[in-house]
Amino acid sequence: MTVRICFIRHGETDWNVAKRIQGQTDIPLNETGHSQALAMAFNAAHYNFSAIYSSDLSRAYHTAQMVATRRGLEVITVAHLRERHYGIFQGITAEEGAKRHPEAHAHYVSRNLEYDFETGESLNGFAQRVGMAIDDLIRHHSGQIIAAVSHAGVLDIVYRKATGRPLHTARDFVIPNCALNWFHFDGQGWHLEAWDDHHHLAKVLMESAE
Repeated sequence: MTVRICFIRHGETDWNVAKRIQGQTDIPLNETGHSQALAMAFNAAHYNFSAIYSSDLSRAYHTAQMVATRRGLEVITVAHLRERHYGIFQGITAEEGAKRHPEAHAHYVSRNLEYDFETGESLNGFAQRVGMAIDDLIRHHSGQIIAAVSHAGVLDIVYRKATGRPLHTARDFVIPNCALNWFHFDGQGWHLEAWDDHHHLAKVLMESAE
């Protein structure tokens, strides 16, 4: 039985604007992010979601709350929907990383599948975690429509899985804050339905930085 999932990246944070790598650092929404989440929730309220899931990091959880409130649902947090842990790169920009940790930056740019930033998570390990989280959602929501608010890295994994793009290649698609991204999952695999619906953000300042 098919399950439809609307994946949503959280609203903007100050670290997004500064292009700081957040990873699993718990950075809250900024004023623009809050406005983005409100606008997105107004659009998403038109869909009959059976459940609203979220990463347990506050920027995702508070974004999800906007949707859940309009639908009269509670947000269910799932730690496995967290962003990738970037270890020694968390809290710095890629430019700073190139200066402080040139070897690590080379792995970052090349999307080395096994490099874990010394204290973080490898890309392969991250992808496996995301896959496990989504498989669990599918098992619990056969025939339903659900929403999942998460992070750019998680949406990157889902998009690649659904479109057949390998993990190690450079990203050639955008992942805006608070856009609606639709997938369906069946016995044959993961499938992309629609990507980057952000018409509801036309009057809200958008920042696409990671």
